[in-house]
Amino acid sequence: MDNETVKLLGGSLTLTQLNAIFQTIPEEFDFIDEHDIVRWSSANKHRLFKRTDDDLGKYVLEVHPGHSQERVKQVLQQMHDGKRGVLSLIIHYHDKPINIAFYSLHDNNGKYIGCVEVTQDVSGHQEKGAWLHNIKQVLFKHK
Repeated sequence: MDNETVKLLGGSLTLTQLNAIFQTIPEEFDFIDEHDIVRWSSANKHRLFKRTDDDLGKYVLEVHPGHSQERVKQVLQQMHDGKRGVLSLIIHYHDKPINIAFYSLHDNNGKYIGCVEVTQDVSGHQEKGAWLHNIKQVLFKHK
């Protein structure tokens, strides 16, 4: 089964290759279906917001902290209504800047089929105009 090929736009990958991609890149992905149910989460060591198999099948607000639930609900409603395609914001979590982005997903007919939430620690990214910060990023390896 791991060598089963998945045909994608732009080529094909085996399940082993596809899983390796999501286990390696330092972003976390969550797929929320058109009914706002969590259907898939990338399982990698880089996750900031842990997801377990028990989270799969839950309503999306059940896996978000109370203080963010109303905003998540608003964004998803806007995506359902076709009023928003993306939301990207920076929060601070454990004194690190974290980018959280929601991307609205649609089938070939334009029908809303869900969204993907992408979370990434951006503390190690180079900043435009931040010359000293950028030099430090190049010279010193960060964990």
